[in-house]
Amino acid sequence: MGKKSAGRPLTPLELEIMKVLWDAGPATVLSVQNHLPIAPKLAYTTVQTMLNVLHSKGKVKRRLKGRAYEYAPLVSREMAVRTTLRDVMARFFGGSAESLVLSLVESRDLKPEKLAELMRLVERSEAAAKEGERGNA
Repeated sequence: MGKKSAGRPLTPLELEIMKVLWDAGPATVLSVQNHLPIAPKLAYTTVQTMLNVLHSKGKVKRRLKGRAYEYAPLVSREMAVRTTLRDVMARFFGGSAESLVLSLVESRDLKPEKLAELMRLVERSEAAAKEGERGNA
């Protein structure tokens, strides 16, 4: 299950569990179960199974603390976002970030002020890349 599953996006339940670990830090199964915002409350064994799945996928690490395992994220929130965006771009937009952004603009999910902010970021990035090229020449 190594590298291939490590690059896959999180399932909805995996994401909820990872949010608990990102926000609360290392936690036992019981602690994760108590912090999950899911109703009705998930069974202890369900949370334990999901944490074991995340461990086998390389998304969390665990260490024995007393009689219980304590789980901690190995994947940052930012990395999980990047992985999910790459998956969405590949499956829905042929791998094109431009098509994704155009879809957001056309559906009006990307407001004009945010679009202007993105344009400034792109311009800054291009300027920095040109500076880097001049510095390497």
